[in-house]
Amino acid sequence: MLDRDALAQLRGLKTQIESEKERTEAVLRGTPARYGFARTDDGREVFVPPDEMLKAFPGDRVRVCLRPGKDKRPIAEVEGLVESSVSEFTGRCVSKGKAMFVEPDIPGMNRWLFLPPQARNGAKSGDYLRCALLRHPIRDGKPQAKVLATIGAATDPGIENIYTMAKYGLKSDWSDADKQQLEDVIATLTPENDPSREDFSDLAFVTIDAARTQDIDDALYAEVTSDGWLLYVAIADPTAYIGADSPLRATVAARASSAYFHGAVVPMLPESISQQRCALTEDELRPALVCRVAIAEDGSVGEFKFFEAKIRSRAKLSYFAVDRYLSGQDESLICHATPLEALYQVSRALRSRREADELVMEDRQEFRWILNEQGHIDHIEPCEKLSSQRLVEECMVATNRCAATLLAEAGASGPFVVHDGFRRDRLKDRQKFMELYLPDADLDPDSLEGYRDLLRQLAASEHELPLRTMVNRLLTRARLSKNPGAHMGMSLPLYTNCTSPLRKYLDFLVHLQIKATLRGESAALCEQPELDKLNQKLQKLRQISNEAERWLTLEYLQRRAESNPGPWAAQVSHMGNTGFYVRLDDSGLEGYVDLRKAGEKFSFDKWTATQKSKTRAFRVNTPVNVTLIGADEETPHLALFKLDAGSGRKSQETDDTAQANEHGAA
Repeated sequence: MLDRDALAQLRGLKTQIESEKERTEAVLRGTPARYGFARTDDGREVFVPPDEMLKAFPGDRVRVCLRPGKDKRPIAEVEGLVESSVSEFTGRCVSKGKAMFVEPDIPGMNRWLFLPPQARNGAKSGDYLRCALLRHPIRDGKPQAKVLATIGAATDPGIENIYTMAKYGLKSDWSDADKQQLEDVIATLTPENDPSREDFSDLAFVTIDAARTQDIDDALYAEVTSDGWLLYVAIADPTAYIGADSPLRATVAARASSAYFHGAVVPMLPESISQQRCALTEDELRPALVCRVAIAEDGSVGEFKFFEAKIRSRAKLSYFAVDRYLSGQDESLICHATPLEALYQVSRALRSRREADELVMEDRQEFRWILNEQGHIDHIEPCEKLSSQRLVEECMVATNRCAATLLAEAGASGPFVVHDGFRRDRLKDRQKFMELYLPDADLDPDSLEGYRDLLRQLAASEHELPLRTMVNRLLTRARLSKNPGAHMGMSLPLYTNCTSPLRKYLDFLVHLQIKATLRGESAALCEQPELDKLNQKLQKLRQISNEAERWLTLEYLQRRAESNPGPWAAQVSHMGNTGFYVRLDDSGLEGYVDLRKAGEKFSFDKWTATQKSKTRAFRVNTPVNVTLIGADEETPHLALFKLDAGSGRKSQETDDTAQANEHGAA
């Protein structure tokens, strides 16, 4: 038995240990391994051992006890649940013996949740599911879930799109109540018969779009004048049915945009309005917002005017057919020669002017996916941008410019698409970059002209480094603003988007603002928080469609690897801190090379945008050969590649150049 002194020492030791502990609240963060981290409210990240991570989920807010570890660094022990991040979620059904589980599709979570027999709702192993949490693991580390619905089986055609939509809650249809309200509005309005609308039905408008497009939202007409052309761009007018005061406007805003997937689309507006009452269908009188703009022979945009109007399209033409006509390969569209020839001329003038005075995005090799009956990629074909697509693009850019100018001159509260150029937090890096690579350039990168000339010089540079690509890390992204501002990326003083109101709420909102201006009303519908929220929604929609695209890409590459394991020829397309993305030469498909798994230590030099080790170096456009090894653990469905042994090997010449660049950067 212990004597009194020993017991006193033990009590003292226990008191000391307790005094060294700290109790607080924290949010858990998972990792690809079984351990995690607890982020406290004061910003500390504390290691959470695997056994403790079993008590909760990534994202949960928990009560933790922080105690010193063996190396004196604190370790977090989970003592209680404050709030769980998991309620409903999607995942895949898996089985082990007679037991069934769901593998949750939740970032940072790498555990299965048990599905009790009474909670399986008919699910089978391999099915994709919508589930709800039935039992949290805080008590005993044994969570349970229940199946709410089966999304589909792995063999269902288009399951990649169907599941991704369900995962993020994208719904193709409006609610029954909203659809009925819209139908009631449509039944009572005939805006195409409104006598106050300008009648342009005698002009020979044509639509040029993909052959299968039904939600046709723009039509074009042009005529030659003594000093250039008059261009007419008619845009579908859904705001004729859903006005600024309509309660349905909030529904449109919540959807933000049509979401496009390969082989599927989640439309912003119901077919009753996007494909029927508002689509600029051939030989149908339709309400439209029309921009008439004078284009000079040198391609400069002159006087313009917007009209609430009605038009009648003469023909639904496809990009392919118009391209064949313009290239002299097909005369079947000769009956539309007058508007097509004028449109082609005006688009070439607009393009030449933009290339001379502004910034135009450089073309790169494009590819077309051909899908099979299962909705998977059957094969991929290289393709070029058609002259008919450029024609439409130039007419849209000119119209968008006019819309932005109109809103600015009217003092409207946006929305404007603004690109600020260089990031304000990277100005020192910009200065150093210019000292390294453009030491003699007398430019003001914060002015439209200076920014334009800087990017042009970088694009035209014969430097061995990809300078134009390297500077991208210093640039901002375009944003939506209620205040007018320059679009540095296009070298334009003002810009917005107005030509796709059937598909994008931004364009829909611009229409409402333009109409208010035309009617002499206050164009004050936009507030910056609303535009910020819209911008976030648009970014999220792009992330969602990219996830489905990565899934299709991975499935195709896995099938391809069965018959042709590689290595496959590719080029580095984008650099990162721990690796880089590559683009396959023959298909344009992208995947990731994780240099942490390359068997040697690499370091990233931001001044040369190079990942290098003692023996190898990689930068954008470096040719490589890669082999598919699986999927990345952190990014859903991202194809993971392994480099072959010969890729990126340094020569003495490149090693000397790298050392010289390092010396200059230092």
